[in-house]
Parts: sequence; structure tokens; C-alpha cells
Amino acid sequence: MEKLAKYDVLVVGTGVSGLFLALHMPRTSHVLMITKAELDESDSFLAQGGICVLKNDADYAAYFEDTLRAGHYENRRDSVRIMIRSSQHIIRELAECGVDFTRKNGELQFTREGAHSAPRILYHEDCTGKEITRCLLECVQKLPNVTILTHTTLVDLLCDGNGCKGAVLQMKDGTVEPVYVPDVVLACGGVGGVYEHSTNYPHLTGDGVALAIRHGVKLENVDYVQIHPTTLYSKKPGRSFLISESVRGEGAVLLDKNGERFTNELLPRDLLTQAILKQMEKDGTQHVWLNMQTVRCPDIEKRFPNICERCQEEGIDIHRDWVPVVPAQHYFMGGIHVNLSSKTTMEHLYAVGETACNGVHGANRLASNSLLESLVFAERAAHDIRLHSQTQPDETENLFHLSDYENLSQYYADNIAAVQTEIRRQKQRRKQA
Repeated sequence: MEKLAKYDVLVVGTGVSGLFLALHMPRTSHVLMITKAELDESDSFLAQGGICVLKNDADYAAYFEDTLRAGHYENRRDSVRIMIRSSQHIIRELAECGVDFTRKNGELQFTREGAHSAPRILYHEDCTGKEITRCLLECVQKLPNVTILTHTTLVDLLCDGNGCKGAVLQMKDGTVEPVYVPDVVLACGGVGGVYEHSTNYPHLTGDGVALAIRHGVKLENVDYVQIHPTTLYSKKPGRSFLISESVRGEGAVLLDKNGERFTNELLPRDLLTQAILKQMEKDGTQHVWLNMQTVRCPDIEKRFPNICERCQEEGIDIHRDWVPVVPAQHYFMGGIHVNLSSKTTMEHLYAVGETACNGVHGANRLASNSLLESLVFAERAAHDIRLHSQTQPDETENLFHLSDYENLSQYYADNIAAVQTEIRRQKQRRKQA
């Protein structure tokens, strides 16, 4: 790695939150972005359903209430207000970046998902996250002030008291290097990699949370882990394939082993997951069934091309067969505590996206709020960094000792164990409260 390392910001992660932050930094700021894997292996690429937007002022109260009700009223209300009020300009910026939201006769099309009282979700087929992330990535790659490194892992934070001075990175060639920067942004995703069954990429192992634990940075609600009600039941190994909530929003119904509906398909995700697990226990089955033949779209293959293709790969004809579905870990509502500017409790350390907890989601995320929340608070982080820019930290400070990282495999294993332990500990503490 170039020892010049005169970067102004290190962004750990190349999903939508990290990319949007990079786009909102001044062109005079030198930004280093890193990702553990390939550029297209962030969970942002996997988001199927869509992105919420405030359609008009008349919908504000209902949107606000839907978000709070889904979150069991544990949401931070100021965060929710900011997200909703920022949504329209976020969508305009995405359109300027080239995001192709579905339209009919030139008019944006809206769909509805679970716990929404009205259709307010923009989408691109059944791969909205991929479309948004692809366009943002193309825009960022054109910027001369941004450097992106793949297969580069955050190992540790370089701290001086309660101030972040940089980070320790494992490079693509396996070497370990320090990078000193004025500000570090953790945009490294969720915790799916610590679960046996998850819709997340397995390399997303809560690295930011682990380092927060290690360095005494405040966490919030780390036991609030969302289980998605409908993933494809498959005996193939690997990441669980999501069957988007939009499928149910468009009319698909859930069936028990006798072919009978047993619940309201548009319940909030946590309640629907409970209903499915209860029905599986009652029926003695490992899954329930999703009937997509009741979907109201005139051309289901065009509306949900990727889902239809994956079902076909599994030998499922959606026009004739029911789709076996089962709940799996999906989203992390908790994370590193941040304020409305995405600042953590450590100076010059920020967290955005699924890594952070700004309180928008409360105890349960409302469908399709994740992409919007990530973008809104990434932009706010960029604004705060610009307001409080500082000089380069002193690289001669005795903050990095290579001997501390001789056994990285054990170091990473300890991090994963710490995240798992903290999730269990907070869950147990909440039960006792």
C-alpha cells in the first residue's frame, strides 16, 4: 500500500451508504474506500423490494406512523422525521445518478409491502438495491479523489484515548498496514455472517460492532436482529435466497401443508415470522408455502425476473407450483450508537448503514426503509465531516504495533465470538428487564 496515505477519510465498505458518503465529500478531499470482497458483494446489491419515499405531504403522518408501528414505537422520532423529510431529494439525486425506477407512461410506479398503509415504494424490477448500488458505484468510480481497494479488511482502529486516528488494514496480499486519516467511517454492513442461515453475504460478520466493543464505543440494541419471513427453502448450501416482501405486496399468499391461508401476509416482519414459525411447528414441517399464482401483476416474470429465475433453477414452476419458504436472519436494526449526524461516541469515528443505529428502525424495520435510511444518514455524515475537518494525524505516534496482529485468524474469530456474545447478552438482559 502506498505510504503516502494522505487520505482525508477512510470509508470501510462499498455499499450504498459508503458510496453516497463518498459522493458528498468535497472533490478536494481524498477518500479511501475498502471492501473485504468484490465490489458487487455488499448486501446493498441484494436488496430486492425497493426504496420508500414520501409521495406527498398528505402521506407524511401515515408514513411516520407506519414506521413507528412496525418498530414497536421504540424508534427515535427525530431520526424518523429526518429520514422521511429527506426522502424526496434523495430520490432526485438517485435519478440524477441514473437509477432507473419503474415507470408507466412516464409516471413513477409505487408498490406496497408489509406494514405499509399505502403504496409508497419505488422499485426497479425485483433488484432495486442492485440498480441503486450499481449506479452509485459508477458515479464514484469516475471521481479522481476516491481510491477503492477490494479484498482489503479492517483489522483494528488506531485510537488515542477517545479519538480515532486511523485504522489497521489487512491488504490484498495479506500484509498488515496502518493508515492514518482524520476521519474513519464504518459502513461495513450487518451481522449475517455470524448466523448459520442468513440472506446476507457470509463475510459480513459485524466487524464494526466487534471493534466498537474492543474500544469502548457505545452500542445500541444489538439484540434487535430482524428475521425475514420468506426465504427460499433449499437444501443447497450457502446464502439464503430472499423472496421479496413485494411478492406478497403484489398478492402472493402463504399456505400451510393443507393449502390453507393461515395469516395476514402483510403483517410486520417480526409478527409474520412468528406466525410462520408457529404454523411450521403445528404442521411439523420445515417450511410453509408461498402461492405466487395469486400475484396481480399481468407479467410476473417481468416484475420479479430474478425470483422467477431462481425458482426455476430449483425446479419450481411458479405458475403451477407453490414455493417453499422459511424465515432466515436478514437485517440488523441495532449497531453502533450514532447521533443525527452519524457520529459515534468516539471522536472522528462515524458509522452509517446497517453498521449504525440511529434509531430509525426501532425494534423492527419497516420494509424498504433500509436503503433510504442508509442514504439519508450517509449524506449527513459527509456534511458533518466537512464541517469539522481536521489536520492529518501524526503518523509517528506509537499507535501501531505489528506484533499485535501476528495471529489474524484468531483475532477475527475472537471478533465474531464477541459479536455473538454481545447479541446473546443483550437479548438475555432484555428478557430479565
